[in-house]
Amino acid sequence: MKRDSSRLLSSDLREHPFWWERTPRSKEDPPELPESVDVLIVGSGYTGLCAALQTARGGRSTLVIDAAEPGWGCSSRNGGQIGTGIKPDFAALEKEHGRETAYEVHREGQRALSWIGEFIREENIDCDYRVCGRFFGAHTPRHYDKLARKLESQPPGLEMEAFLVPRADQSREIDTDFYHGGVVQCQHAALDPAAYHHGILGRAKESGVSVVGHTRATTIERSGDRTGFVVETDRGRVRAGEVVIATSGYTSRLTPWQQRRVFPIGTYMIATEDLGETAARSLIPGNRMIVDTRRIVVYYRLSPDGRRILFGGRVSLSETNPRVSAPRLHDHMTTIFPQLRDAQVSHSWMGFVGWTFQHMPHLGCHDGIWYSMGYCGSGVALSSYFGTRLGQQVLGREEGRSVLSDLPFRTRPLYYGKPWFLSASVGWYGFLDRLGI
Repeated sequence: MKRDSSRLLSSDLREHPFWWERTPRSKEDPPELPESVDVLIVGSGYTGLCAALQTARGGRSTLVIDAAEPGWGCSSRNGGQIGTGIKPDFAALEKEHGRETAYEVHREGQRALSWIGEFIREENIDCDYRVCGRFFGAHTPRHYDKLARKLESQPPGLEMEAFLVPRADQSREIDTDFYHGGVVQCQHAALDPAAYHHGILGRAKESGVSVVGHTRATTIERSGDRTGFVVETDRGRVRAGEVVIATSGYTSRLTPWQQRRVFPIGTYMIATEDLGETAARSLIPGNRMIVDTRRIVVYYRLSPDGRRILFGGRVSLSETNPRVSAPRLHDHMTTIFPQLRDAQVSHSWMGFVGWTFQHMPHLGCHDGIWYSMGYCGSGVALSSYFGTRLGQQVLGREEGRSVLSDLPFRTRPLYYGKPWFLSASVGWYGFLDRLGI
């Protein structure tokens, strides 16, 4: 018998991120724009603000603009899960780029993971950061065997603390029979993403950064003397010595070269109603972050107070809206946790992550314009870390160098900003998941 999906939604369903309850969006009117700055950054998420921290503290007048409120995009919409984030495995990278480059790419992911904890402590950001580990659930017995082989064959020098959890023991990690065991990645972490963004925003402003929302950049052109740029916005013109693009999944025709190399993928999330601490924690006793081995990834966790399940993933071949996505995510959730069949959804929202054709981030400078983007669904640590590195590059500091600046940032024929191929790809991956391949 098919359930009435409307009963799954609370009567006061909020179509905004659960995180915004603790950290509401700013309602401030945007200040006047300066006539000129040393550095103008487009995008006020983790990337843009971390880059701005570096340039401002390095003595450069810095302006960050955003078409919406600061942090409105995925920086306050994600699941707050933190890992190394490099998608291609070592063997694939070694085959394409050589062994030394493969090592360095993966080391960058590991550096990002350790760096973010140090950054939060140094900047004294209150965001519920904790190293809790991540349970990587095996969708099939074959997937469990693959996880075991991968754990045993970690390249020397890249080993990360982890351990296998056989299916017979998985109840200590998660109260479900859906998985066939899994791996716990011990160094992975969690935070409240909106509170984290708010903390970085505060440190940026304290460092002299001007952050201006509701200001859309419309054109970027070289200045007449070729010493900088003129950025036109819907609120006026700004001259800038350097321009940084930090828009990732929200990259637009403003910068066509970057737009052709990063494509937006909608990811959707729900929060359950308050389940009570005992009931909620019984589902994930170890309070881990959770992902699994399916190609159409789902990711979920307890809320920081331990009273709700926050559940996210891809729900359709094409983009949809939170009222459509909520029942579908609820179905995915109850496939794993049948005990939540009657639990209502209190919040439903979505955001766009930036993906690249190489399945890893890129940063650098093209035609005089700096950029960092394409974190492929693992942007909390990577965007913060590479935003910082990019800011150091703008300052001309050697410490900002990254191997990912040296790798080719490729596009595909016929791609100009609209991912026409996405529906077919999602459909194919879903088919493979159903086959258990």
